Formats: sequence, C-alpha cells, structure tokens
Amino acid sequence: MGTYSDAHICHCLNLLSTLRRNSVVTVAGNRPKTGKEFVDRVMGLAHGLLQLGLQSGDVVSIAAFNSELYLEWLLAIAYVGAVAAPLNYRWSYEEAVLAMEVVRPAMLVSDDSCVSWYSKLQQNDIPSLRWHVLLDPSSDFVTASIVNVLTTETIRKQSGRDASLDYCWAPEGAVIICFTSGTSGRPKGVAISHSAFIVQSLAKIAVVGYDEEDVYLHTAPLCHIGGLSSALAMLTVGACHVFIPKFDAKSAIEAIGQHNVTSLITVPAMMADLVSTFRGNDTSKCIETVKKILNGGGGLSIELTKAATKLFPKAKLLSAYGMTETCSSLTFMTLYDPKVDQRKSHSVDQTRGICVGKPAPHVELKICADGSSDVGRILTRGPHVMLRYWNGSLANAAAESSSGVWLDTGDIGFIDDYGNVWLIGRANGRIKSGGENIYPEEVERTLLRHPGVTGVVVVGIPDARLTEMLVACVQIRENWRWVNTSTKDSVANQMLHISSEILLRYCKEKNLTGFKIPKKFIVWKKPFPLTTTGKIRRDQMRGEAMLHLQYLISHL
Repeated sequence: MGTYSDAHICHCLNLLSTLRRNSVVTVAGNRPKTGKEFVDRVMGLAHGLLQLGLQSGDVVSIAAFNSELYLEWLLAIAYVGAVAAPLNYRWSYEEAVLAMEVVRPAMLVSDDSCVSWYSKLQQNDIPSLRWHVLLDPSSDFVTASIVNVLTTETIRKQSGRDASLDYCWAPEGAVIICFTSGTSGRPKGVAISHSAFIVQSLAKIAVVGYDEEDVYLHTAPLCHIGGLSSALAMLTVGACHVFIPKFDAKSAIEAIGQHNVTSLITVPAMMADLVSTFRGNDTSKCIETVKKILNGGGGLSIELTKAATKLFPKAKLLSAYGMTETCSSLTFMTLYDPKVDQRKSHSVDQTRGICVGKPAPHVELKICADGSSDVGRILTRGPHVMLRYWNGSLANAAAESSSGVWLDTGDIGFIDDYGNVWLIGRANGRIKSGGENIYPEEVERTLLRHPGVTGVVVVGIPDARLTEMLVACVQIRENWRWVNTSTKDSVANQMLHISSEILLRYCKEKNLTGFKIPKKFIVWKKPFPLTTTGKIRRDQMRGEAMLHLQYLISHL
C-alpha cells in the first residue's frame, strides 16, 4: 500500500478539477467535457467500482477503441487501487484468452472493437472473471453468450459517493499491465508502477515540451505503451485530449483541422499514411496548427522525415527509442526544429548503426560488452523499469535483467563520445513492423502447419512505411507446385497447389493476427543458411531475401 509521498497517476485529477475546471479537457465526436465534468465522471465510476466490490490489487482488462470513457476507466481503476490490463482489440480470440490467463482479471470491460473474439467467450473460459462490463451503453455489442453484463453508466449510478474517499495503491505500486509478446509469441504482461509513468510523463514534458495549451490527438491505441504514456503525460499538464476511435489518416487529418490539434504521436506507418493521404488531396497546403510530433516504433527514413516537415512545417519533430518494459521512451532525438530551421542528421551509418539520441533525464544506460569492443547489449536501470512480468516472480524478473538490477533491453548497440545511443540490431531477432513487435518464430510455426510447407524463415526487410516488412521464405513439399494465382482446378488438384494467396488465407484461418501475416512470400529452393550449432543465420537470410526481391523488381 502506498503513502501520501508516493507517486500516483491520479494526482492529475486535482489539477483538472481546479485550474482546468471550466476548460475543455476531452473531445470525442461532438462531446466536449470540462475538467470538472471529467473528474466528476472518474470519481463517480471509482465510487461505483468500490460499491460493486472491486478491491485493491484486482485486475481489470479493457478491450476497446480509444475514447474519453477509456481514459476515465484507466483513472478510476487506478483510483481504487486496482490494476488495469488493456487488451489489444486486434488480437484473435486465442491471443485474448492467453493474455487473460496470464493476468486473471476480475473484470472485463469491452466495446464493439473486439466483437470478433468476445462473441466466442464463454463463462468458464476465464474462471477469474466476476464482472463483464459494456463500455458504451449505446453500443450494439453482442453479449448473448455472457450473462449479467453491466454498463459504465449502471456502475456510476450505484455509487454511494463517500466524500472521504481518497485514492489507493495496488500492491508493489503497480497500476497498469501492458502486454508485449515473448520470444514464443505468447503475450507477456509487463507490470508498470505509478512512479514509472510519472517519471516518463515528466521526461516527455521536459524533452518534447508538452503544456496545458496543447490539444493532443490520440492516434496510438491506449492498449500500447506509447499511447498510454503520452496520454498520462498530457493528463499531467492538463492538456486537451481529442479522440478518434482508431487511427486512419483521413479521420486524423479531419480531427486536426476541426479541433486545431497541436500535438500527436506516430509510428512510421502512420506518418507515411498521413503524408500520402494529405498530399493526395492538395499538394499546395500544409498543416500549421501541429507544433509537436513524437515518433516511436522505429526510425523515420530521410525521405519520410522530409515529407513530414513539409506537411507539418511548424512542428518540432522528435524520435524516441524505448520498449514496454521501460514504460516507453528511453532516448529522444530531435529530427527537425522549426525554431532553428535545421534538420538533424539521423541517417543510418552503414558501418555502425542507427542513432536514436540521448537518454531521457531519468534514464541510466550502459553497454554490456565483452571488452574487445564498445558494442554490446544495451542495459538500463531506474524508476522507469518494469516491476516484473505479471506471471513471473520477482526472481524471474531479475533473471531477465543483469545482476538483478539492470534490465537487458535485448538490443545491441553502443554509446558514442557525445552520449548518443546507437542501435546495431536486435539480439533476439524481433521484427518491428508498423509499430508492432513481431517474433518470427510464431509466424513460422503457423506456416509450418500447412501440409505443403516443409520449411520457412520469416525476416523483416527495410520498408519506408512499416519500418520493416514481414517476408516469409518458404520451402515447399515435393510434389506440390507453386502457382502465381489461386488455381481453379478440381479440389484434388488444388490440394497440391500452393501460392501467396493460399498462404495468406491459411494464416487468417489459423487466427494469426493481421499485422503478423507476411506481406510477401518467396519460394526458397536451396537450404537455409545455418550456424555450426544448427541455428538459422537470420541476418544472412534477410540479406538474401532483399536481393531476391530486388531482382524480381528489376525484371518486371
């Protein structure tokens, strides 16, 4: 249990209810809410949750599109000392169940976003669940398989409104469990403390320059650490939050224009979509209200950076490097600052790596090298580091670190004489595509279940829009034939045919999440390159796959 001196993300409620009392702090559609209205709704929900019987340390899973209700739920859960565990609405049913098996939630809060898997959920699938809650009472959500479904408003209405209620802490000071995939592809619940979110908020305020005058567009989902940490930073300064259910470039551009948005976050795929969509409408115009853009989930290419600065000429453009286990950003780098009218160099050093800037003020980094080089595993420690993996003991969490103190990021790099961090590669082969972490082993296991596939290696190759594009190099079984389009022969013959379309369809049938499905397939007619211990040489595979695709393009 915490004390009055401990950090708590609900500290922001005092600011919102006083200094921002009559100012608009959330906008969703045509529903603006002032600071007082927002705080009253959070407090009403918190009282209702206590009246319902939610206790300190209970886990509440949320699967929903972005909305002001989502933000209210996050704060109300934290206020009563429970722990929020956001689920990715893009997951398959199997992935969602695996995640809930990890955290054993007492409550599941859902909206229409996850109807594809929620409709399959039965009472006994997650024994720990005591309550199912419908986020939006106006939703058409299917709840036929679940009995006793509550709504946000019914919980609010049953609150007793005890004026003496003060916020509480969950054990260990945990507040949010944010999921990331493990090396097996199974969801891992990263337990993050109030303190981690507070210091991350202060770092973003200091480095990016967020303040109460900002109008922040929620482009990243609140189930991702980037969306969560930026939302809490904006709550800390009392900025205005503008919500669209999920990102698409057209809706984002419309919201920017309608609400005079000043700040947003992106991943390279989002920025590419914004640039192409806006330029497609009118190449002579630009967006001048936006003053701050923080890009994560992979670096922006030189071409995309130039296009972004033309689209947002008055925006300070920064890039951040981090991970879920460190509560988002570890380092920041300014790519463009209109006040100095100078683009910072951030290009790839072909011999050394990619510069990701300097550590945030609260972050301590070091390189664990073997002594023969300044290159090694990047380690970090400080208040930003996760408490533990939720389904692992503290000892297991320490095993993920070095000496039980430093967290091993899993990335390989070095720190130059100016304090800049350079990335060279990922120690575990993780692929970053469209802001999502993908582990190739999971995709490979799915494809290997197809009767026509005898071997497969999945790699990520550089892509201007996605950062890395997923490519599957496939070895096909003898007597099977690769075809360029779906065959229209008899069923018997179709069983011996295989194609990109067939494998794409197969991945979907096996409930592989959309962003994990390869964008391209290469028929691999030679042995995969192996190390002396029989492991795939993924770097070599990646290079050969790139050469193969370049060859195909040049011979079109």
